[in-house]
Amino acid sequence: MENTLTLTSDMQLVLGLTVLTMVLFVFERLRADVVALVVLVLLGLTGLVAPEDLFNGFSGNAVISVIATMILGAGLDRTGALNRLAAWLLRRARGVEQRLLLLTSAIAGLNSSVMQNPSVMALYLPVASRLSSRTGMPLSRLLLPIAVAIVMGGGLTMVGNSPLILLNDLLVSANANLPSGLTTLKPLPMFAPLPIGLALLAAGLAYFHFFGSKRLHENAADAGVTPGRTQSYFASAYGIDGDVYELTVTADSPLVGMSLGEAEVLHDAPLILALKTGNESRLAPPGDARIWVGSVLGVMGPRAAISDFAQNRFLRMSSRLREFADLFNPARAGISEAVIPPTSTWIGKTATTLQLGKRHSLRLLAINRDKHVLRENVREVALRAGDMLVLHSIWQDLAQAAGGRDFVTVTDFPKAEQRPHKFKIAMTIFGMTMLIALSSRIPASVALMTGVAGMLITGVLKMDEAYAAINWKTVFLMACLIPLGWAMDSSGAAAWVAAHTLDRLPEGTPVWLLEIAVGLLTAAFSLVISHVGATIVMVPIAINLALAAGSDATAFALIVALSASNNFITASNPVISMITGPAGYTTRELWRVGGPLLLIYTAIVVAMVNLMF
Repeated sequence: MENTLTLTSDMQLVLGLTVLTMVLFVFERLRADVVALVVLVLLGLTGLVAPEDLFNGFSGNAVISVIATMILGAGLDRTGALNRLAAWLLRRARGVEQRLLLLTSAIAGLNSSVMQNPSVMALYLPVASRLSSRTGMPLSRLLLPIAVAIVMGGGLTMVGNSPLILLNDLLVSANANLPSGLTTLKPLPMFAPLPIGLALLAAGLAYFHFFGSKRLHENAADAGVTPGRTQSYFASAYGIDGDVYELTVTADSPLVGMSLGEAEVLHDAPLILALKTGNESRLAPPGDARIWVGSVLGVMGPRAAISDFAQNRFLRMSSRLREFADLFNPARAGISEAVIPPTSTWIGKTATTLQLGKRHSLRLLAINRDKHVLRENVREVALRAGDMLVLHSIWQDLAQAAGGRDFVTVTDFPKAEQRPHKFKIAMTIFGMTMLIALSSRIPASVALMTGVAGMLITGVLKMDEAYAAINWKTVFLMACLIPLGWAMDSSGAAAWVAAHTLDRLPEGTPVWLLEIAVGLLTAAFSLVISHVGATIVMVPIAINLALAAGSDATAFALIVALSASNNFITASNPVISMITGPAGYTTRELWRVGGPLLLIYTAIVVAMVNLMF
């Protein structure tokens, strides 16, 4: 095939801007979003994109969809959905490490099909940390398999990651520059890439189950494991161990008529963390609260000890939390440490005198004084400067009490308001949103924004929280680079590159070999200029390459959009950048584990696209 396209000045300008963008991304002298803004301004100044079109990227379906998925993810996070998931994973794994790793990775991969990959990774970091602390499994063994599953699972739907969200906009814009007589390119429906995504996710899970996990064993340092103030920490440091149970008081129980303080000093009494009397449920109840027939106690301790206490005191024991499920949700409440400073007004006073339960809704569990742990009758111990208090409370109550500066919290806890009582509402809205998105009559951006509106109206999220959930750097990067893709197409630069590429290939080069080359080139670009940049640069080239080779343009474009996420090695993939610090991965380790995955990913994408198209 002979190339008849002439390299015009506009083509030279666009190609020059593309090279400049790559160089600036590689050397990182400027932030990625600043580079994108510079490119946008240059496109306007050179006239490559009309002034009235220059900022259309900010209102494009792709950018709106990305914003909406970020807000929806924040809504699910506020309801504690991921904490519930962590507890479920622990129960299902039953202590088997391989099963835990497989389950966690698979669920994370499925979650990423309807949420932005970085948002899913942000939600799973605390889940992984909690699983690590509860099982003793190194964080480095968990995070990379989860991250890979999230990236792979992003290929299940057209809203799973930014490149796929961008793809439909790029396909529509390419129609304006197609030669006459060719069929117009149509946007792909929501679940168009589902078979490819399933194959990728299955391959990622199998890779770590049979091969990759052994390579992660070699990471002996595990520098990234941060013990934090976890359940295992409180068990070893203070002897505060066990799970939470509900005890219902029967008419025969000797506890009837007792105050909570009297019940707590019984020799075999567990930690009493909550009390429900009538219709009132309360965490950290005051010591003078009375126990009556039908009252429910929320207690913590070893199962055998609580079972004995329940039998001896005629209490009905339940390991399933029916009354206190929301109160004991880790997203809403938990155990913390706090230090008494020398300036505290609490010095010399006891928890009973301070009425910690009644005034502050704080339950004092133990005191660490000069490396000695006090557990017996701690309500009556006069506090001293330097005492380390172990408290159980709702996080919001702890944050409010800490504002008085009578103690300083040591534990990192969720400062933002959690709304586990909105869990069912949030999940219903999310499910309905996905159903609306399934109908091809309504654009995905409109469907996703419908879900956002639902979460705001029902109080799952507040408007300011929705604004805070948006990663404006990602939005700005995408919106500013989209016009570069338009310029590549409209100037003819993409067609020129495609024609020259074919000219230099031997006659009769198989189409599948071209597809592999496109996939690997896109992956190489994504290593240095981000997945968004790689998609915007490569989709117009891939479409023109397919047209010149007489192949399916949509298939080539889909290979690019999927291959743009084929980066398990460098920090230009935001998911990988989020785990390298916490897990302590080195560049060598990432190449050793992620290198083979890159090739496996490309082979699966090309094979599946050829089967589908």
